[in-house]
Amino acid sequence: MSGSSGRTTVISMTVARIVVPIILVTAIALLLRGHNLPGGGFIGAVLAAAAFALVYVIFGLDYLQREILGISPDGSERHRLVDSYRWMASLGLALAVGSSLAPLAFDFPFLTQGVLFLEHLPLYGELEVASAFAFDLGVFFAVVGGLLTIVAEVGNE
Repeated sequence: MSGSSGRTTVISMTVARIVVPIILVTAIALLLRGHNLPGGGFIGAVLAAAAFALVYVIFGLDYLQREILGISPDGSERHRLVDSYRWMASLGLALAVGSSLAPLAFDFPFLTQGVLFLEHLPLYGELEVASAFAFDLGVFFAVVGGLLTIVAEVGNE
C-alpha cells in the first residue's frame, strides 16, 4: 500500500487513514443540517472533495480507483473514475435544477421550500424533512463531481 511514487511516508499514510473518515463524517453532518443551519451542500461537498483529494495525493489515483472504489483502469491514459465524477456533477446539477423548478408545477414561486414534520418516531422523536434537502444534495453532488474532476485531470498531467 505504498503511494503512487514511493515518496509517501508511513506517517502521512497513517494520518490520512485517521483524518479522512473524520472529514467525511463532518461533510455529511454539514450536508444534513444545511437547510436549517449554516452549512449545506456546497461546504459539505468541498470537505468531501478535500478528503478524496487527500487520499489521491497520499496514495495516488490508481489506489483510489482500484482499492477503494473497485474500478479497474481500462488501459487508456484516461482514468474511468474521471467519467464517474463527470456523471456525478451532471446528475447533481440536474437534481438541483429539478428541485428548484418543481414548485413551479404546483403554482408556487421558484425555489419554494416545503416542510414535513414526522412526529413520535421511535428513538428519534421528531424529524423535520425539508424539500430544500434535495437542492442541497444536488449542489453537493455537482460540487464534489466538479472538484474531483479537476483534481483527477490535473493529477493526470
